[in-house]
Parts: sequence; C-alpha cells; structure tokens
Amino acid sequence: MDRPLALLEPMDMPDRFFPMKIHYCTAKEYGKTLFTHHWHNHMEFLYFTKGSALIELNSVPYEVQAGEMVVVNSNDLHYGVCLSDDLVYYAMIVDIKLLQSQTPDAVETKFITPITQNQIMFASKISGDPEITECATSLIREMDERELGYELSIKSYLYRLLAILLRRYGKDTLSPEESLYRLKNLERFTPIFQYIEEHYQEELSVDLLAGLAGLSRFHFSRLFKELTARTVTEYVNTLRINKSEYLLRNSRMNISEIALSSGFKDIYYFSR
Repeated sequence: MDRPLALLEPMDMPDRFFPMKIHYCTAKEYGKTLFTHHWHNHMEFLYFTKGSALIELNSVPYEVQAGEMVVVNSNDLHYGVCLSDDLVYYAMIVDIKLLQSQTPDAVETKFITPITQNQIMFASKISGDPEITECATSLIREMDERELGYELSIKSYLYRLLAILLRRYGKDTLSPEESLYRLKNLERFTPIFQYIEEHYQEELSVDLLAGLAGLSRFHFSRLFKELTARTVTEYVNTLRINKSEYLLRNSRMNISEIALSSGFKDIYYFSR
C-alpha cells in the first residue's frame, strides 16, 4: 500500500491566485457512479439542474433532485450515483482561503478561519431556498461569462452564500481536537477505502483489511464504523449492490453473472 492519501483528491486550480473552479457534469445512465469515495480539504457545492442522484456524505445517503444543492464540507468522505437517465449538475469547488483577509478582522476570525478548520460546518442537503439557488446560478454565470470584475462578483456571491448557510443551515461542529482526530483517521483509512474499491469482487475479510491498516481487528472495526457509520460488511455490501444495480440496468449479463462480477459468491444471498 504505497498510496497513503489515495482518496485525497488533488485540487489543482486553473488560477492559483483565484482558487475556485466549476465543473459542468452530466450522466445518462441510471446507476452510473458519478465519483468514487474520496475527500478533500476544499469546500464543494453540488448544484443539480436536471435529473436526480444519490450523494453519500460520511455514509449518510441523500437523494437530490433538480434545484437542490449538496454542501460538501471540508474533509467529508463523499460518493455519488446517478438516479436518472439524464442528469446535469455543477460541481463548484472553492478554497475558502480565497475569502481570507490580509489582516485578522471580524470576518476572518469569527467565520472564515473556523470554516477552514471544520469548526463551523453546514447541513449537507439544501432544498427549496430561492436565495441559495440565486447564489448558485449567479456563481455559475459569472464564472462562465467572465466579464470585467467577475472575480469581485464571485467573491461577493460566495460571502452571500456563506452568510445564508451560517444563518439557516449550521450544524453541530467539531472542536479543533475532534477535527484533527478525524483528519488523521481519514488519512490512515484512505488506502483501505481505495483497496475495497479496487478489490470489491474478491473476498474481503475484516482481518485482511485490519492487517493492511496495521491495526487490531477490534481497533480497526471501531475506527471504521466511526468514519463510515457502517460495519465493514455493510460498507462492502453497499458498494457491491451499487455495482450490481448498474450492471442490471446497463448490461446483458444474467443474474448469476452479475452476482459473481459484483463480488457475491452466493446467488441466493445476492437475490435476497
């Protein structure tokens, strides 16, 4: 295992002096994986304009529709699956340090720094908020058109977006110690999540995975459930079911072939 940060998505920015980027994303196959499990230090806003999807954040599933937004807080472990035949969404990725001040003013000390340190976090799914929708569509338009002063406009909409999130969608936050503890465990378990993604068709025992992590079976199982809210068996079976659902809808394989291809050795267990 020579990839200790394999799930830490690199975040190269087109303009390092203005660290924000927006991806226009589409999918046209029900059950298609939009992105595998990964995490990153930047905040990300997923704004959906057509179709529906299932987005998992820290193993909590959220079904989202057109007009809704998913907020990916820094260091959230996330995963996505398409739930329609015509999906369109925008992935807006921003380094919140873009909003930091040169001097430690009230905005910096009360809000921006705590957000970058996960001491302020936001709800994961936002629905039916016209002001959030306006911020999202305005950010997309400004980044697309890039008229004179678009950087000023984008920063203003980001500040507006964070203000709305703070007022309406704040959630329980982590202390600095809790944030650091979670980050260290994410880094430690990154190669484990990657190994499961690459070897889900094989036999995956707790003992095998614990050995890869260099932990006892008990300590590994406890930390794994802290990070994912699932046991190893539940996590692996969910991944296999997602893979098999895609094959059921988008291949000509029969049930037995799909079961074996997805890592289920017992066709009756798979069917149940």
